Amino acid sequence: MPTRRLLALYAFFSLAMTLLAVGGLAWSYLAVCNVLFLAVSLLDLLLAPGKSDLSFSREMPEEMERGIRYTITIQVENRSQRAAAFRMIDHIPAVFERPFPLTGGIEGESTVRVDYQTTAAERGKYLIDKLYVRYTGMLGLWEKQVTPALADTVRVIPDLTATKQYLEGAQQFLLYEGMTVRKRQRGQGEFDKIRNYVVGDDPRMINWRQTAKLQEVMTNEYEPEHGKYVAILIDCGRMMGAELETGNRLEKALEAAMTVAAAALQNGDHVSVVGFSKDIQVYVPPEKGMAHLQTILHAIYNLRVEASESNYAAVLQYLQYHQKKRSMILLFSDVTAFLQEESGLVYLKRLRQRHLFFMIGIEDETMRARAKQSSDDVRQAMVKSIAQKQLLYTKQQKTKWERQGLSLVETEEDRLAASAVSQYMDVINRGLL
Repeated sequence: MPTRRLLALYAFFSLAMTLLAVGGLAWSYLAVCNVLFLAVSLLDLLLAPGKSDLSFSREMPEEMERGIRYTITIQVENRSQRAAAFRMIDHIPAVFERPFPLTGGIEGESTVRVDYQTTAAERGKYLIDKLYVRYTGMLGLWEKQVTPALADTVRVIPDLTATKQYLEGAQQFLLYEGMTVRKRQRGQGEFDKIRNYVVGDDPRMINWRQTAKLQEVMTNEYEPEHGKYVAILIDCGRMMGAELETGNRLEKALEAAMTVAAAALQNGDHVSVVGFSKDIQVYVPPEKGMAHLQTILHAIYNLRVEASESNYAAVLQYLQYHQKKRSMILLFSDVTAFLQEESGLVYLKRLRQRHLFFMIGIEDETMRARAKQSSDDVRQAMVKSIAQKQLLYTKQQKTKWERQGLSLVETEEDRLAASAVSQYMDVINRGLL
């Protein structure tokens, strides 16, 4: 197809020929000029590399974390002796950032690599199967188009930044989030090693014999008992679709669930995961070992928020049947919605006879902001009053169930992973399982 350059040149050429014709130039000369212009443009088309002379390939990761920037490389090979200029559009889905078109040039018998960066806003499995390319020859008067089939599949998984931070340093991760690792009770766990004393260690664990021998403060370190069972429940009901600053509640719950799973697996415990809404969506049986983290990730990475209400009774009944051994059950859900589901609480009372139950959710920042806002008119006063009433009701319900031994925690979205890991470590270190 003709390029804008050719159309502009042709318009200018036509105007010049018209003026020359009005000025009395012979028609034979005008005809010759038109033929020469057409010949030059066709020559540019013929000298451009053929479609079979160009080949393309794509290099991209098989997995991408949501919200993390990755580099994708398009390699172009020109087997002809003629140079070309190109522009490309990669057929990535609309949930990816699309910095197109990509432009560049390539000399004859050479290879060039074109990089672009993108981020994915939604989890899922995506097929990228095409690449749209348009290229021109030396003069850029005609443009050819090719659409090579480049099939690649990419899985967009949850953001694992918090999980990586925990694995790099558990104590530092929790301290950064404003929390500390709970201290083990004296005599808990098995003796592991003697190490240097650091600020925050229990002074009762100081090994005075080694301290006197080495002339520096040494402390005993105990390994907690391993092989405990941890069941992580992830609510995918409609309330988990509430939008936050980055993603929604389900996204944060998945990220926190992966961090808790990593902590438990690293500690030698068995971890199982259940994703549910109206029905059970995903069940990962309990296993131990860090390799199980990939199994969990591949099972839950594509969980979606469903438009239905969460069926807490069904998932607790399902867990009661499948989780035979005493376990720590950690539920990621919306606290307000959970407290309004009386049937789930009935099953929970039975479940607590065998297991430890903890629920953790994200604070409703919008509700809290409306409860604190100034009321300059009747409408704002009504909104503030309703928000305060809802917060008071939730607080009363939490107090009621906490008196019966249920632990319900609401935290900020950025601290969800740290709070969940802190709950797990508190249970392990206190030997409650």
